[in-house]
Amino acid sequence: MPNVIIYTLPSCSQCDMTKRMLERNKIEYSTIDLSTNQDAVDMVKSLGYSSAPIVMAGEDHWSGFRIDKLNSLVALANAS
Repeated sequence: MPNVIIYTLPSCSQCDMTKRMLERNKIEYSTIDLSTNQDAVDMVKSLGYSSAPIVMAGEDHWSGFRIDKLNSLVALANAS
């Protein structure tokens, strides 16, 4: 199972939905608050992202609430 990091913002509904789906499926993750971490903002901007959440799962990364990508993580977790 890849290490999962969610770059979030306060009052971000897509961030909350992403975290709830991972929690519901017992997938561990860590969060980084973009409102308090300029280095993280610079890093995600360098990848071309401009909206939260940004999810990093191993070598894979995406922005927004992506049910397809989250379902792939759930399937991977269930296979292990």
